[in-house]
Amino acid sequence: MARRESIYLSGFKHKNPIPNACVVDSLLMSGVILGTDPATGEMPASIEAQCANMFGHVRAIVQAAGGTPADILKITVWLRDLSQRQAVNDEWLKLFPEHKDRPARHALPLAAEGSSLVQCDVIAVLSR
Repeated sequence: MARRESIYLSGFKHKNPIPNACVVDSLLMSGVILGTDPATGEMPASIEAQCANMFGHVRAIVQAAGGTPADILKITVWLRDLSQRQAVNDEWLKLFPEHKDRPARHALPLAAEGSSLVQCDVIAVLSR
């Protein structure tokens, strides 16, 4: 087996020739994760739908690499409007309901093209 493993999801693909994430040994690092609808590939209009899809992609990427959300060490979130953080928090609490068992998180302003209101990337240490 190669030391580096590229992770691809069928319901969430990058336009460029890059994987959704890469694993070396037990370290997983993702590319940018958007809130596109996994069935249609379209970007929903609402921040709530984008956050739900984005965190769904986070879970799917980590699981495709053989991990679980418990393996996530840090998530960096970019928001078009930082005042919309509650939509992120709502999905965050669904994925990480235990107060003493959450990864680190950092939110930054999003300056990107397109209709994305929120994006993230993930760092995880897998228990392989």
